Amino acid sequence: MSKTILTYGTFDMFHIGHLRLLERLSHMADRVIVGVSTDEFNLGKGKKTLIPYEQRAEIVSAISHVDLVIPEVSWDQKVEDVKKYGVDVFAMGNDWEGKFDFLKEHCEVVYLERTRNISTTELKKSLKSFLSIPHEDLLKAFEVLEMLRQDLE
Repeated sequence: MSKTILTYGTFDMFHIGHLRLLERLSHMADRVIVGVSTDEFNLGKGKKTLIPYEQRAEIVSAISHVDLVIPEVSWDQKVEDVKKYGVDVFAMGNDWEGKFDFLKEHCEVVYLERTRNISTTELKKSLKSFLSIPHEDLLKAFEVLEMLRQDLE
């Protein structure tokens, strides 16, 4: 008997943690469905994405471990999606521990350990720090790199 697993996420700035999650899900079930949060849904949560929904959904769809991508447009759609797609297992990162236990009457609910030392939030913080470096300092750094490159030739 085939098993279907469902997860949701924004998948902004796709990184190795996202890939490892999808790979783990594919080992837990025969069919992997991923709800990718729409831009509008993210704005409602107070989050702004760097990559538009259509591109994030296309990236996730291209992953060999994923069988179907659906839009996540609201918090309330989860029970409906579980029923509509015949979901056996609902999986989320353990940072959501307990938040989706209401789905246990419809399917198995599991909370998976997140990939250590990687998250979109941390990537965005790093990017923000990098972007806050004064323009003149960046130009100096590139000048030094260019001089080093020329010395190596």
